[in-house]
Amino acid sequence: MADFLLELYSEEIPAGMQVPGLANLLRLFSQAMDEAGAEILGARGYVSAQRLALLVDDIPLHTPERHEVKKGPKLDAPGKAIEGFLRANGLTSVEQLVVNEHPKGNFYSHEISIAGQDMSVVLAQVIPEIVQNFPWPKSMRWGNGSLKWVRPLRNILCRLDSNIVPFEVDGLVSNGHSYGHRFLDPAAIEISKSSDYVGLLEAHKVIVDPVIREAMIAEGSAALARKHGYELIEDAGLIRETAGLVEWPVPVLGNIDDAFMAVPDEVLTSVMRTHQKYFSLHNPATRRLAPAFITISNMQMADGGAAIAAGNERVLRARLSDGQFFWDQDRKIKLADRVSRLDAITFHAKLGTVGDKVNRLEALAAELAVPFDVPADKAARAALLSKADLVSDMVFEFPELQGIMGGYYAVHDNEDANVGQAIASHYAPLGPGDAIPDQALGCVVALADKIDTLTGFWLIDEKPTGSKDPFALRRAALGVIRILLETETSVSLKVIFLAAMRRHHGSRQSAPSFDADKYDGLSEDLLSFVMDRLQVYLRDQGIRHDVVAASMRAGADDVVDVVARGRALMSFIDTDAGSNLLAAYNRADGICQKAKLEVMDATSAIAPELFELDAERDLYSAMQGVMSQGDDASLRETDGFNLFLQALSNLAAPVDQFFDKVMVNVEDQAVRDNRLAILSNLVFLMRKTGNLSRIVKG
Repeated sequence: MADFLLELYSEEIPAGMQVPGLANLLRLFSQAMDEAGAEILGARGYVSAQRLALLVDDIPLHTPERHEVKKGPKLDAPGKAIEGFLRANGLTSVEQLVVNEHPKGNFYSHEISIAGQDMSVVLAQVIPEIVQNFPWPKSMRWGNGSLKWVRPLRNILCRLDSNIVPFEVDGLVSNGHSYGHRFLDPAAIEISKSSDYVGLLEAHKVIVDPVIREAMIAEGSAALARKHGYELIEDAGLIRETAGLVEWPVPVLGNIDDAFMAVPDEVLTSVMRTHQKYFSLHNPATRRLAPAFITISNMQMADGGAAIAAGNERVLRARLSDGQFFWDQDRKIKLADRVSRLDAITFHAKLGTVGDKVNRLEALAAELAVPFDVPADKAARAALLSKADLVSDMVFEFPELQGIMGGYYAVHDNEDANVGQAIASHYAPLGPGDAIPDQALGCVVALADKIDTLTGFWLIDEKPTGSKDPFALRRAALGVIRILLETETSVSLKVIFLAAMRRHHGSRQSAPSFDADKYDGLSEDLLSFVMDRLQVYLRDQGIRHDVVAASMRAGADDVVDVVARGRALMSFIDTDAGSNLLAAYNRADGICQKAKLEVMDATSAIAPELFELDAERDLYSAMQGVMSQGDDASLRETDGFNLFLQALSNLAAPVDQFFDKVMVNVEDQAVRDNRLAILSNLVFLMRKTGNLSRIVKG
C-alpha cells in the first residue's frame, strides 16, 4: 500500500463552488478507483481559495486482475445481432465467444481477463480525465489552451508515495511541488509525501482545511470584538463564505462614522454583510449596533492591519453614504402614497400587479384577523401597506431589505406601531431556520400573503413539479403550516383557500363567471399539497408521518387539529394496549377483507343470542361502552378524540381474549356471520381514529 497526494492549484475559486468542487473530486476519484478494482482507505480532501487537494493514506500499488463477462445474444438470435455483438467487442468470429447454458435458452458471452496494472499507470490515465471532465457550474478557457476549469489552472501536484505520477494536461506537466500563500510566501514548496502536505502549507501561510479556517475566523473575530468592548454578531453563513476567500485569515477591526449610526441597523448590516463581507458587532453598553465592523484579511501586516482597516472604512463610507441618502429621500414620501405606484409592478403576467395583490391581501387579512384575535382594521391596513416599500429607493438598491424598510417608514409616518412591526415581519418565515413573526398582527399579514400566493399559482396551474419550484410554493406552504402550528391557531384552510380564490377571480379583468365546482376541486388539491408538506415537516418534529397520515380524517383542513390528533394517536399506539389493538385491527381488517365484508356500523347485525363463548360476550359488551364515546361531533373535538382513545384502550384485553378463544370461520354460517359482524364493528370503531392501515407496522 502507498500514500497518494493530488493538488490542483489555480487562481481563486469562487467561495460557493469550493465545497461542492471538493465533493466532486472525491466522488470522481472514488468512482475511477472502483472501476479499476482498487480499494482505497483513508481518502480525504481539502479546499481553499486556490487549491483542491486529495489525500489517500492507503492505496494499492497495483490493481488486481479482473475477469469480466459480457452477455451477448441467444444462439438462435438473428445473424446481424450476433455480428453486432462481435463488432462491438472487437471480435471476428463466434469461435471467440463462450456459450452459456440457461433454462430460457443458451446465449453467447464474451469473457475478458484484464491484467492488473501498476497504480501509477492507472493514475496517469484517470487524473487527466477527471481534470478535463470536471463538472464545475461555470468554467473558463484561458490563453491558447483548450482546458476548461473554474479559473486558470496553474499547477498539478501528484505523488504516489515519493514518486511523481507522470502525465500532462493541456500543457501542464504533473510535478511534486505546491505553492505557499500568494502574497505572504509565494515560493514553490517541494512536498515529498502526503503526510507533510498540511503542515508544510501551514508553515508557508496556507491553511488548507476549511473547518480550521472557519474556526480561526469565528474565534479570532470574537476575541478582537471583546478586546474593543463589543460582541460579535454570529453569522455562520458569512463565516463559511469568508473562509472561502482567504487562505490565512486575519481579523481586522474598522470603525463606522458616527454620522451613519442614525441609519437603521438593518441598512448598516445589509451593506456590510451583502456588499462588503464584513461582520457586524453589537455594543452591549448601548444595546445597539456598534459603530465598528470586522473584516477578514488575507494578509498579515506589520502595522497590525491599520492600512487595511482604513481602506475598508473608505469603501464602507461610500456605500453607507448611499444608504443614508436613500433613507433621507424615502421618508419624504409617505408609505401610503406609494401604494398606487404598485399598479405599475407586475406580480405575474396571469395574476396581475402587486397593486392587485395588496388589494386582495387587505380583504384576506381582515378575514384572518378573527381567529388571531387582532383588530380587522389594523390587519387590513398592514396588508395594504405591506408591499409599498418595493417602490422605495432603498429597497430598489437593497432588495433584501423589503418589508423591513416598510416597517420603518410606517412608524415614521405615524402609523400604528403594531402595523409597522407587521409590515417589517410579513415575509417571515423565509426558510426552515427563520422564525415566524413575533406578534399576531404580523402572523396575519404573513399568512394572508402566503395563502394569496399559493391560491394564485394554483389557479393558473403553476404548481411545483419534481425538484422544480420556481415560485417557492413549498416554502410558502411550510410558512402557512408553521404560523398556524406555532401560534396554535385553528382555521379551516379550505374555507380560506376558496375565499382567496374568489378574490383572485374578482381581481381578474374579463374573468368568466365563477365556477364553484372547479374552484372547490382546486382548493381540495391545494389542501392536499399543504397536508403533504405537513407530513414532511413533522418528520423532524418527533411525530411519525405515517401516524399523522392515519389521523387525517376525510376533509380535515385544520393543521392544528390534525397534529393534535396525530400526537394523541402516536401516544396511544406507543402504549402496550394501543400496540396490541393496532395489531388486532390489522388482523380483524384482514379477516373482513378476505370475507369480502363491507366494514360498517354493524351493531344491528350482531345477534347476542348466537354468542357461544364468554369471549364474544365480553368483547361485545366492551364495544358497546366505546360506542357511547364515539359520536362524530365529539370526535371532531381534540378532547373528545382523546377520550375516545382512552375508551378504545379498554378493548385491549377483551380483543386479545376473542382472538385467543374464538374461531371465526366455523361451519355454522349464522355463528360465522355473527362473529364477522363483531369484527366488522371493531374495525369500524377503530377507524373513527383515522386510517390505521397507513401506520407502518413494526
